Amino acid sequence: MSRDEATITQLIGAVSELRGEALRMERRFARDIALVHPSYRRSARNLLHYLALRQHDIRPLQTQLAALGLSSLGRCEANTLAGLNAVLAALIRLAGPTAQRAKRLKISKPPVDFVTGPLLLRRHTQRLLGRRPPHRTAHIMVTMPSEAAHDANLVQSLLRSGMDIMRINGAHDDAAAWRAMVGHLKRARRATGLRCRILVDLAGPKLRTGALETEPGVLKIRPDRDRRGVVTSPARVWLVPAGQAPPLAASGSVVVPVNGDLPTEVSHVVVHDVRGKKRRLTVESGEGPSLLCTSDRTVYLEAGARVVFFAKRDRRGSGRVGALTAATPPILLRSGDRLVLTRTATAGHPARRGPRGLEPARIPCTLPEVFRDVRPGEPVWFDDGKIGGLVVSNDRREIEIKINHARSAGARLLPDKGINLPLSNLRLSGLTEKDRADLAFADRAADLVGLSFAQRAQDIQKLAMLLAEGKKRPPGIILKIETRRGFEALPRLLLSALRTPPVGVMVARGDLAVEVGFDRLAEVQEEILWLCEAAHVPAIWATQVLENLTKKGAPSRAEVTDAATAVRAECVMLNKGPHVREAVAFLDDVLRRMQDHHDKNRATLRKLSVADGSKRAR
Repeated sequence: MSRDEATITQLIGAVSELRGEALRMERRFARDIALVHPSYRRSARNLLHYLALRQHDIRPLQTQLAALGLSSLGRCEANTLAGLNAVLAALIRLAGPTAQRAKRLKISKPPVDFVTGPLLLRRHTQRLLGRRPPHRTAHIMVTMPSEAAHDANLVQSLLRSGMDIMRINGAHDDAAAWRAMVGHLKRARRATGLRCRILVDLAGPKLRTGALETEPGVLKIRPDRDRRGVVTSPARVWLVPAGQAPPLAASGSVVVPVNGDLPTEVSHVVVHDVRGKKRRLTVESGEGPSLLCTSDRTVYLEAGARVVFFAKRDRRGSGRVGALTAATPPILLRSGDRLVLTRTATAGHPARRGPRGLEPARIPCTLPEVFRDVRPGEPVWFDDGKIGGLVVSNDRREIEIKINHARSAGARLLPDKGINLPLSNLRLSGLTEKDRADLAFADRAADLVGLSFAQRAQDIQKLAMLLAEGKKRPPGIILKIETRRGFEALPRLLLSALRTPPVGVMVARGDLAVEVGFDRLAEVQEEILWLCEAAHVPAIWATQVLENLTKKGAPSRAEVTDAATAVRAECVMLNKGPHVREAVAFLDDVLRRMQDHHDKNRATLRKLSVADGSKRAR
């Protein structure tokens, strides 16, 4: 046997072993496959074949196969066994007569091939997300802002710009607002003839910081100054009777509520600053009972401050500043500080001196159930990873944390900020009481229902059972992968979800980045896309897509590249923002252009105009 024949014989053995392991994995999970919906069993088998393949590091094998001009198995997600069979058959044909006689292998028929695998993914995508848009392969999902409940034109403009799926976030607004959004969409669909499905995203067991103690509100009135401190424009202040709406002209100006009637024919007003200083406001004009004043001095006002009205030197009356919005001082945390998470809803506070010396900062946690599961030494992250620490102790009433990650100048922690416990084994149900109540709305209105923080197979089955009650075609389920445990359990979650299709997976990159680490996010989102393709399940690329464009009106270079990469998913989600309409149109154009260059993870070689060397530069 020649050296080449020996190499090919060795490769035949290696590929045969991989194929054997794929078939053994399928046999091992035969009971799970039997529970899968008949239309999705081929997909479940392919997923198991792919998992068996990815249990090995086959990079040296890939290099050898590529050197022979064969497939390196780098694009076999949708048809794993067919890919192994094709490589094995090619190797046997390349082998010499001796190797061919020694390798009379039986090639098992794969569940899907190079045509039917991708075809199943397209069919499952259409069943879940609706018919593919005529001019692009990926759907566009848009999160509805609160304004969509009363602005029908906004909904219709989003639909015309390219929105294929309306996302209603169950963590915001209420059922009345959601019904209004759905009503606007139905009318927009009739007016435009365009299709658009509805996703109701259940809020799930969101772990957040609770309330902090408040302080009396202080209103700062400040004129504009140049670099030398010279006033370039006085501050504009509207004095308005407490309880009355300010005039339309007050938009953009400081509004101060005043208890009592405001006198007319006033030249100026003297207010008592919280620092014990008297400040003079010049009355410029009036509108109804309100007075427009200006000031070239900085003024700090709080509720109850005295206000005295003058007509030149004559006093015309007085009043008091009315109720102002209370202030919530944040907790400023630096590396080395201590923070106490409390189980009770008592408002927290920054670090302060107490009877027993310096007391650490305290803040309540919205889910007291986590106190039974958190262990010392486990990491804790706050506010999308801006602040991090390690658990020092947990007596099931309070969790003490030592901060080890914060900006050098300190990081501010406020109420209603996310808490992530990536290594804690939290025994939380994925369906809260609020979620169950919101399902009453979702049952009537939704084409899709999102399961937040999906990480347990039993939660998927429970949701599927609730959605199926009394319905011939229940809504599809979207598994939102946003925790480390959810990512690690994804193969099991997919096998469970395939029992009650249609199903999709959302790569919720916000919480997921905090949970797995920002340095691992790119790797993890790739793995999720691969597993979804192997299961022929549509993937949704979500969180902070074109974030700057949506919120500020101009995209960054990095997020344009991110949006272009998202073409490999079956759907891309945009969050709400004042420029969301422009973002939908921009994303529609990017996805349309990029689909000519990519088909999932494979580059497609469209003709490039720059490759024509016969055209000379002018």
